[in-house]
Amino acid sequence: MLAIIAGRGRLPALLAAERPQALVCVISGGAPEIGGRGADMTFRIERLMPFIAELKAAGVREVCFAGAATRPALDPAAFDPETAALAPRFAQAMRAGDDGTLKFVLNLFAENGFAIRAAHEILPGLLPGAGVHGAVSPDAGARTDADRAAQVIAALGAADVGQGCVVQQGQVLAVEALPGTDWMLARLADAPFAARPDPSAGRGLFFKAPKPGQDRRIDLPVIGCGTVAAVKAAGLGGIVIDAGGVMVLDMPRVVSACDAAGLFLWVRGRG
Repeated sequence: MLAIIAGRGRLPALLAAERPQALVCVISGGAPEIGGRGADMTFRIERLMPFIAELKAAGVREVCFAGAATRPALDPAAFDPETAALAPRFAQAMRAGDDGTLKFVLNLFAENGFAIRAAHEILPGLLPGAGVHGAVSPDAGARTDADRAAQVIAALGAADVGQGCVVQQGQVLAVEALPGTDWMLARLADAPFAARPDPSAGRGLFFKAPKPGQDRRIDLPVIGCGTVAAVKAAGLGGIVIDAGGVMVLDMPRVVSACDAAGLFLWVRGRG
């Protein structure tokens, strides 16, 4: 049996629709979008080991982590003894950043006999093929901007900073950090600062890719129709994502939205 550890966004609902027999599990107090279906289990990070025992008792053998998550505030008084014994490892992982925290969680579940399933293993269509999708194509300037953006994300990702950035005419206008993609694009849309390049010479692009060395079973970046609307509002010319490294929710609708907005959607292959 599969358990879906559900965060925010549409991805958990898509997975639950594809695997209706799966258990949907959410952190206590979380409110992920899982369609009309309620959570089968809720859990607290402070009681992670009893939750793992519950999964085993329910016959769960595979887990899939899906959706955005926020680091919870931990209550020392809520820890059970077994989970409390893990607290030093967990604290060390959190000090290593998001990547370290995710690796700790994955290793913990693997140590307890669970197979980790990536969302795109369950829904392979989440990863579109390389190439330009839709009616609009990136010009030579956009392709140069994409090369520049890939360099930026490689550098920032190695420092565990983010998975997205905005580049226009070779200039880095914004980089994604803890507040996320939507916040970054909204701030750019609200900031018509004088230093922004002339859009008549190239409107720039939003670039998204996984971090270097990222474990692709969890936390792959995701875009959807909301991303398209945010990119258009920011006055950009298109979206570039890393082939095999960024999931697209409802690809046909995203392509249609890009066409309607006059944006290009380029799934950029390597080499």
